[in-house]
Amino acid sequence: MIWDTRNSTYTFTAQEFPILEKQNWLIHLHYIRKDYEACKAVIKEQLQETQGLCEYAIYVQALIFRLEGNIQESLELFQTCAVLSPQCADNLKQVARSLFLLGKHKAAIEVYNEAAKLNQTDWEICHNLGVCYIYLKQFKKAQEQLHNALHLNRHDLTYIMLGKIHLLEGDLDKAIEIYKKAVEFSPENTELLTTLGLLYLQLGIYQKAFEHLGNALTYDPTNYKAILAAGSMMQTHGDFDVALTKYRVVACAVPESPPLWNNIGMCFFGKKKYVAAISCLKRANYLAPFDWKILYNLGLVHLTMQQYASAFHFLSAAINFQPKMGELYMLLAVALTNLEDPENAKRAYAEAIRLDKCNPLVNLNYAVLLYNQGEKQGALAQYQEMEKKVHLLQDSSSLEFDAEMVDMAQKLGAALQVGEALVWTKPVKDTKSKHRTTSTSKAASLQQPLGSNQALGQAMSSAAAYGKLPSGAGGTSHLTKPPSLPLEPQPTVEAHPNEASAQIREK
Repeated sequence: MIWDTRNSTYTFTAQEFPILEKQNWLIHLHYIRKDYEACKAVIKEQLQETQGLCEYAIYVQALIFRLEGNIQESLELFQTCAVLSPQCADNLKQVARSLFLLGKHKAAIEVYNEAAKLNQTDWEICHNLGVCYIYLKQFKKAQEQLHNALHLNRHDLTYIMLGKIHLLEGDLDKAIEIYKKAVEFSPENTELLTTLGLLYLQLGIYQKAFEHLGNALTYDPTNYKAILAAGSMMQTHGDFDVALTKYRVVACAVPESPPLWNNIGMCFFGKKKYVAAISCLKRANYLAPFDWKILYNLGLVHLTMQQYASAFHFLSAAINFQPKMGELYMLLAVALTNLEDPENAKRAYAEAIRLDKCNPLVNLNYAVLLYNQGEKQGALAQYQEMEKKVHLLQDSSSLEFDAEMVDMAQKLGAALQVGEALVWTKPVKDTKSKHRTTSTSKAASLQQPLGSNQALGQAMSSAAAYGKLPSGAGGTSHLTKPPSLPLEPQPTVEAHPNEASAQIREK
């Protein structure tokens, strides 16, 4: 403090009043350059000078802790920022984000609601509330919050999360409507185009699927999800060589992808290169040991090669992960029949019939087994049940069954003295997979796979990838805190594998 004789007043020097934010510009500079060690050193010096009262230094320190994986420490520092500046919504948003990353979704919702009271026009708060409600499986509240976010400000990620809710609820039509609006808003977003194409692919609307996947590849020729889906579509229509060419491109981008190796394996299966098919499928199984579709396909290929013990092994494993799929029990029954265990085969057929009320192949196979065991009355009952299912399905399908299968049904009808005029003369739909059936090589065993070489799975793209933390904004005179980010759930599977469709008959 200095006495000014001219004005008869005291003047105060800068040293007597430390400026809390005097090194904020340097902290900001180191942070946006990702020089975190230097940044932490300046933060430490700043906090020592200000006795821990510099809010910006604490805020950036918390961001660095979060980037380093120290979520609990970042939470505590953000809470300190909220105490220092209780009317700042950004501080509360960061507290809520740390709670979300710690899995404390209810607590995160409470903090976001407090932040919403301070800023009612922030779309991120509504979006993040919606994501938290998704994790709590409160889908109605999640939809409400996400719609509020879109009303405040339209963003691709909000559309993706809203579509994800409809997918979790199993409503594909609403999901498609949401993604169509999203594509209209952001027509060059390859994530949205790929997802919409995959949804159309799942519904069998191949023209629109091809259109959207093609647009995605136009904007991003290396988009492996779109390439994988396009290859899957070609594989479904029997273009195995073209599909393999597509998969070769995907292998360069994601060489450790289980769906990729599963699809490659089923392409080789379609080309009747069974050893190569098993090799690729086992690699897929190594990468994803709990994927029932891969186990299913391995069981089918081993059945085709008459390796029934191996088929039993993989089909049993698939049933453990998918216990409510009747077709798996049918294939297991075929393997058991060839392993000379008819009693357990009958139990497997009974379970298959209980679970699958539409597939006539189950009843046909069971009827053949019962006839071979001398149980003609039981075989006749299963044959009649098969005819009922055929009558229900034959008018609503465009698929053609294998001629050998129809011939087997006619021979069985003749043996059971119900005539050779089989009602199964029109195309019938296999409800487990909507794919064109083709015949495999003949086997000298009791059963022979007649199923298609592949089937189109429900390939859904994952949620948007995690975005990079913005580097912050502002100049030397006004620094702003790096903003919080919209919450995103952990990515799901990159794409589901193709599932082989099998139709088995017994001689």
